[in-house]
Amino acid sequence: MKKIILLAIFAHFVLTMHGQETSKQQKNTETMVIISTSFGDMKVKLYDETPQHRDNFIKLVNESYYDGLLFHRVIQQFMIQGGDPNSRNAQAGQSLGSGGPGYTVPAEFNPSLIHKKGALSAARLGDQMNPKKASSGSQFYIVQGKPISAQELQYLSMRTGVQYTPEQAAIYATEGGTPFLDMQYTVFGEVVEGLEVIDKIAAVKTAPGDRPIEDVKFTVKLLK
Repeated sequence: MKKIILLAIFAHFVLTMHGQETSKQQKNTETMVIISTSFGDMKVKLYDETPQHRDNFIKLVNESYYDGLLFHRVIQQFMIQGGDPNSRNAQAGQSLGSGGPGYTVPAEFNPSLIHKKGALSAARLGDQMNPKKASSGSQFYIVQGKPISAQELQYLSMRTGVQYTPEQAAIYATEGGTPFLDMQYTVFGEVVEGLEVIDKIAAVKTAPGDRPIEDVKFTVKLLK
């Protein structure tokens, strides 16, 4: 009887350890990338809830597609945008923002993924040319935004029909963001370290067209 009990305890121990190991492995499946700039690094988590955007971004990173590109559109209290392949070695004053890999990614809207500060989102063409709101194959933006009061968010919600949880409302009120983009552009990741880098880039001087006067280059590497 004692032997049976000991075997049962041992089996329980093994199963518990296996469960903990599996849990650790599941936690470690999150995909992280590092966006490096002269203003510092941003550590970004890619969401599993948007698998097509996640996988496409990983594919481009592995191809070194982004290395040496520019944050070509910067608007303070709004966002910083990059990913146009035409920005690599672009001449001063050159118009940017129309380049890409030649394909789009279907929209992956998710009400739990909001445009809070640090959100990584896919740029896209406007609704008239792009009624399905498909994302650019490569261009993205990172949200800076600004704090949004509960009253402002409620008014916006009435206009757009997008509903927010109390937790999301609190995030917008304290951290800030751009809620008017929710359910219009796909959010597929977030900056988990280096939010101050967004503020530094957003503060640079820009020319007409919102391109920084001094180039802000970046590279992206998969964190393994």
